[in-house]
Amino acid sequence: MISKVLIANRGEIALRIIAACREAGVATVAVHSEADRDALHVRMADESVCIGPPSAAASYLNITAVIAAAEITGADALHPGYGFLAENAHFAEVVQECGMVWIGPPPEAIRSMGDKANARRTVTARGVPVLPGSSEPLASREEAVALAESVGFPVILKASAGGGGKGMRVARDPRELRQVFDTARHEAERAFGVADVYLEKYLTEPRHIEIQVVGDTQGRVVALGERECSIQRRHQKLIEEAPSVAVDALLRERMCDAAVEAAVAVGYTSAGTVEFLYNDGEFYFMEMNTRIQVEHPVTEAVTGVDLVLEQLRVANGQPLSFRRRPAIRGHAIEFRVNAEDPVTFAPSPGEITELAFPVGPGVRIDTHIYRGYRVPPNYDSLLAKVIAYGADRREAIRRAKRALSMFVIGGVRTSIPLHLRILEEPDFVEGRLSTRFMERFATRE
Repeated sequence: MISKVLIANRGEIALRIIAACREAGVATVAVHSEADRDALHVRMADESVCIGPPSAAASYLNITAVIAAAEITGADALHPGYGFLAENAHFAEVVQECGMVWIGPPPEAIRSMGDKANARRTVTARGVPVLPGSSEPLASREEAVALAESVGFPVILKASAGGGGKGMRVARDPRELRQVFDTARHEAERAFGVADVYLEKYLTEPRHIEIQVVGDTQGRVVALGERECSIQRRHQKLIEEAPSVAVDALLRERMCDAAVEAAVAVGYTSAGTVEFLYNDGEFYFMEMNTRIQVEHPVTEAVTGVDLVLEQLRVANGQPLSFRRRPAIRGHAIEFRVNAEDPVTFAPSPGEITELAFPVGPGVRIDTHIYRGYRVPPNYDSLLAKVIAYGADRREAIRRAKRALSMFVIGGVRTSIPLHLRILEEPDFVEGRLSTRFMERFATRE
């Protein structure tokens, strides 16, 4: 059984993993850069090790330094969280080769789903619907144009090895596709070290619906229902909720079945997310995230399942704590509170001079900040996640308004005012969402 977990991450997800480990009676090791020496996850872990200078490339992405920290502290397992090295199959292999337990899916599953073109081929073979497009990386502009004309414009180019919006370009005609082809390839190569891109039919007003799955080493894979993630800016999610107002019981069953098929196709274990685009009654596979997600708390709220504890169970070789999908009860909405200007989205690092957390029922705050904490400019700007839960969506919205209006963070600018404005937007209140929500919202501001 796992006795000590090294957490190869920082911020709120590091604290979330520490919380689960404490509940399971497992010791923890925090790693940190010089910029994070005073971070809360460093204080809360049983042990801590500095692994390098502020640059993520020299610290949190430094595989040698992370492994060395695990070895000198005697950690027998490693949890990667999300981001950084979480979806690096080579890192997972190194962890296992060093005799530690990798708290995540098998490296082969990470590698298989990490190549988006390969993922499309894999799930198609299992009968999972995908958007019309290329099954292999595109070799040239002219090949891209010929394929686009066969599936119909508009189309989108995506990095085969990517995610997070990097290497994505939309083209509405052959001329535009020729213009953006090299740009997408160059961006993909800069971001992921691989220039390969593939092409899909572009849906102009889809919803982004994802399915949480969890698999154990006994061969059981369970889907825990959907999350609506349509409110995004530049392919980065801002607000997520569960369940989706667009998904009824029949559609949920179909999407969950498809997500399980995708996971089974790669021998998936641990927690993961299968992402779909939904449009006019049909859904299409987009990608699989082979890690815990930022938005996992909304699924926890409506199912009562602790997803990080389930990851620990699976890593220990134990079966899932449930045999079938738990019933969905109530409604939960998560708001990402970032250190950024709520209008321009410019980063806003600095010292937090004032801090007051919201109180009252139905509110969960996942955060790593405290008064006097200095928000570094080196990493993602996420400060906290506000999760509001209610018996239904309207109650969750009321509680979200209360929580966000009571959340005081001084010294840096945050996205809280933006969230409060969105909560008053009629389209949001009525659940009329799509991935273009923020575009329309911005024009009405």
